[in-house]
Amino acid sequence: MVYEAYRASQRKTLLSPHERWRAVAKSLGLSKEAQRRLEWMIYYETRGGESAVLTARYFGIGKSTFHKWHALFDETNLRTLETKSRAPKTCRQRQAIPAKDSRVITLRKRYPYWGKMKLQKVYEREYKEVITSWYIQRVIEQYHLYTSKKKTPHKTDRRRQVKKRISECAKVPQTGFLIHLDTIVLHLSGTKRYVITAIDDHSKVAYARMYESHASGPATDFFKRLHYLFDEQVANVHTDNGSEFHKHFDQALKNLQLPHYWSRSRTPKDNPSNERFNRTLKEEFLYWGNFHHDPAIFNKRLTEWLVEYNAIRPHQSLNYLTPLAFAEQTRGLSTMWSSSTLC
Repeated sequence: MVYEAYRASQRKTLLSPHERWRAVAKSLGLSKEAQRRLEWMIYYETRGGESAVLTARYFGIGKSTFHKWHALFDETNLRTLETKSRAPKTCRQRQAIPAKDSRVITLRKRYPYWGKMKLQKVYEREYKEVITSWYIQRVIEQYHLYTSKKKTPHKTDRRRQVKKRISECAKVPQTGFLIHLDTIVLHLSGTKRYVITAIDDHSKVAYARMYESHASGPATDFFKRLHYLFDEQVANVHTDNGSEFHKHFDQALKNLQLPHYWSRSRTPKDNPSNERFNRTLKEEFLYWGNFHHDPAIFNKRLTEWLVEYNAIRPHQSLNYLTPLAFAEQTRGLSTMWSSSTLC
C-alpha cells in the first residue's frame, strides 16, 4: 500500500509531454512567434484530434501555413519553430569596371568631403557618362575612401551681437535681390585674421576675402568688390550687428541707396544661408590646411576654392546645379565670373 501511494504521488508531479515542451521553450527563450507555433502543435495533438483543418481554423491561419511548420517541427529541437532568415543565400556582386572605378577614385580623392550625389553629378559632367550614386558608394566602400575630419588649426570667436531688422524684408526669388554678409574670425599662433563672407540668398553664389583688420574700412572694400562681382545689381544687403558693418560700410550703402537689413540678437536662423556657407568654407577649405597668415597668399588659395564652390560643386538645395548655372536661369550673370573675383 505504501509503495502504491508513492507511485501515485510521483505520477502527479510528472509533467505531460506537452507541458514539458512549454517548459523547454521557456528555458530556451524562444520568440513569441515560435511559442505561438508550438501551441499549434500542442492543439493539433490534443483538442484538434490531429486534424490540420480544425487546428488552422481555430488559430485563424491557413492550412498550408500549418502544414509547413508541422513538417519542420522536431520535438527534440524546438528551435525548428523559429523564423528563418529570409536573406538570399547568394547576393549579387558589384560588377566592377576598372575605368569607372579609377575615375571615381580620382574624383573622391580630389573632393574627399563631397558625398556620392555630388560626385555623381561631377562624374557625369566631366566624363559624359551616366553613373549611379549606388556605384559610387560601392567604390567608396570597397576602396575605403573615407576621410576623417581634420582638426581645426584655429579657434573661432563665436560671440556675435546682432539685432532685429531682416524680418521686415519681403524676399523675392531673384539673383542679387538679397545678399547676406558675415565675418569669420580666425586665430592661429597668436595671429588674428578676419574672413568676410557673402552669399546670394537665391542662387547661393558666394564670395569671401581675408583682411587683417576688423574695421569698417576693410568691410567697405569687400562690399565694393562684391558689388562689382554682381555687376552692380544688388538690391538689398543683410548683416549682423558687427562693428565692421557700421560707419564707412553703412555710409557706402547709403551712398548707393541700398537698404541695410540687420539680424535679431542671438538668432543665427536669421542668416541661415551665410551660416551654412561659413561652415562649408571651414570644413572644405580651412580645415584642410589652407590657412595662411599672409592675406595675399590666403586670398589666392581662397579664390581657387571659390571658383570650385561656385562653378564646379553641385548644390543639393539647387537640385544639384552649381550656383553659377542656377544664377543664369534668373539673371545673365557671366560664366566668366571666376576671372572677376579681384583676388
